[in-house]
Amino acid sequence: MTTITEIAPDLFRLSIYVPELDLQFNHFLVRDEQPLLFHAGLKGMFPSLSEAVAALIDPATLRYVAWSHFESDEIGGLNHWLELAPDAEPVCTFVGKVVSADDFAIRPARGMGPDDLLVTGQYRFRFYRSPHLPHGWDAGLLFEETQRTLFCSDLFHHFGAAAPVTSSDLVGPSLEAMRQMQQGPLSCYLPYTRQTDRLLASFSELDPRTLAVMHGSSFAGDGRRQLHDLALAVKEVFDAA
Repeated sequence: MTTITEIAPDLFRLSIYVPELDLQFNHFLVRDEQPLLFHAGLKGMFPSLSEAVAALIDPATLRYVAWSHFESDEIGGLNHWLELAPDAEPVCTFVGKVVSADDFAIRPARGMGPDDLLVTGQYRFRFYRSPHLPHGWDAGLLFEETQRTLFCSDLFHHFGAAAPVTSSDLVGPSLEAMRQMQQGPLSCYLPYTRQTDRLLASFSELDPRTLAVMHGSSFAGDGRRQLHDLALAVKEVFDAA
């Protein structure tokens, strides 16, 4: 079952909780003249997700399907969406387009950078590269400038059947999850590189008011502070490793 929550005007969090993993998989629909979905979801989640989208818009009118990096929970169901919505365009970083998406998707992707503007009607989006943050070198984060929403992908990952949105600290639960994953086969889930601090600082400077989080609660409030504190927490985890 998909739980639908409007976490900001026209921004809907579509959440599927998997008890076996104690983990939420969150997808975000921007309802506008040209609707945008961030995270295509796993293939197996498509029936539930498409039903949720249909409760908000006509799924055939979906215009953009975007994601951070090439990974099954972000892009697995992409072609199902492209088949359902004949005018839908895949959207990712330029590296994601040329390295993976154009070979995988049934239609070419729009490869974006921070100088490229995508307008859906009321809302304005830019893609900012974030290589290896949170994962592969194709990674990027999408920022909506009107409401100041940062689509964080796996940043702020935390476990549990979390509330849809919180104004409390996200870094504490994320730090606990990072420490837990450092002990097992997911120890490189969020690698620390020479770029990590710089990238998190640059996202902090965007001054987001909403953080749309893939795994766990989203956040409403001072996103700048959350990103600053996340940078300190990530460094702490890797200094202790």
